[in-house]
Amino acid sequence: MPMLNMKNASLYYTVKGSGTPIVFIHPPVLTSVNFKYQLEELSKNFQIITFDIRGHGKSPYSPEPITYPLIIKDIIQLLDHLNIKKAFISGYSTGGSIVLEFMLTFPDRALGGISIGAMPDVNDDYLRKKISLGIKLSSKGAINLLAWSISWSNSNNLKLFKNMFSEAKKGDYRNIEQYYRYSLKYNCVNQLKEIIQPILLVYGKKDKPFHSYARQLHEKLPQNEMHLIENVDHRIPTKAAKELNQLIFQFVNTK
Repeated sequence: MPMLNMKNASLYYTVKGSGTPIVFIHPPVLTSVNFKYQLEELSKNFQIITFDIRGHGKSPYSPEPITYPLIIKDIIQLLDHLNIKKAFISGYSTGGSIVLEFMLTFPDRALGGISIGAMPDVNDDYLRKKISLGIKLSSKGAINLLAWSISWSNSNNLKLFKNMFSEAKKGDYRNIEQYYRYSLKYNCVNQLKEIIQPILLVYGKKDKPFHSYARQLHEKLPQNEMHLIENVDHRIPTKAAKELNQLIFQFVNTK
């Protein structure tokens, strides 16, 4: 089991394929299993890197609180460990927001960004309530319930659900709560104009609560292309994997 041992922490990671590197970042509770279809399909053409954020899945509890800057620091250490100077940084949901922060903090390490269902801040009641519920449940240690619910809604077959749930329930409630809390207060709206690398924005046509974030990013990011995938809501990596993989393939190959 590949582990990156760092000071006071360890990260479980997977590398598959060769060519242009793409790193994938998962949201709270879920793990790198969320990118199963990207790992399988895109690794035929690219070097795909997935990892479990500290206190999630196979990555043990972190005494240092989970924040976007900490996750980004860990990605940099992982890239250094793999001798990768630059990579495409891709993330789903809050992971897509981390992509924005990564490109603001370490623009010289990014070839470009791929944000799937991302938000530059949380400014609507629907999402605020959803994240607040995640904070409440994780603070009470109800990780099995969270893991079951989120794995079930993100899976598209029983085998994937069992795999996602098995990994998600290993998470540490303290680190999961910290990740949720940070996502609720994060805001990079006023810095979006500073991101100069190309970014692929992907949203589900049925994901209505996120369309305002899609428009906001599309208008404010200097260099971006936006795509709405038909017949899918927020859960794109698993429920619209074929369409997403095709968009990523085209984006990476033209940059």
